[in-house]
Amino acid sequence: MPDVRTAARPQAPGTDGGPSASDLLDFARRTAADAALVASLPLDPEGRTWIRLNGPGGSEAWLISWPPGTGTGWHDHGGSRGAFAAASGELTEQSLAVQLPTEGWKTLELADGVDRQHKLSDGRGRAFGPHHVHEVLNTSQDTHAVSVHAYYPPLPLMRRYSRNGPLLRLEEVERPEEWT
Repeated sequence: MPDVRTAARPQAPGTDGGPSASDLLDFARRTAADAALVASLPLDPEGRTWIRLNGPGGSEAWLISWPPGTGTGWHDHGGSRGAFAAASGELTEQSLAVQLPTEGWKTLELADGVDRQHKLSDGRGRAFGPHHVHEVLNTSQDTHAVSVHAYYPPLPLMRRYSRNGPLLRLEEVERPEEWT
């Protein structure tokens, strides 16, 4: 198994004519501050709910609720750059500080020291490049969280991974038609 040690190199902002990761983060933060929009999202105690939004410059955006104890599992965004910001509650992001190859592997052994954790609340957010692999969690036992996410280009797919210690394994590839 390859040992992944390459540092992440962000894509040059907006070189493809679309919004940069920074632009997407600005949008996510502004939208997260829209109290009326955030309040319009129905909250379900059993599962995540969402509203699709029009993002800047042809990007795809989502307002997402996170019931207590829910999360995404490890995934990437199919080569899209993106950003997300907390609108209410607190989210924890677990991410990998490496650039993973997007094709040609099923299992990778991760080097020590690649794990990162960020806690996001009160409009705080994160921008990321096209090779970002992470999971997002609401670790609260009693409080919903809400966040705004934006991606460019619009998500062509999402790869889902399982993680067992240093081993990251590709489990499935989801297509947009599965998210409606």
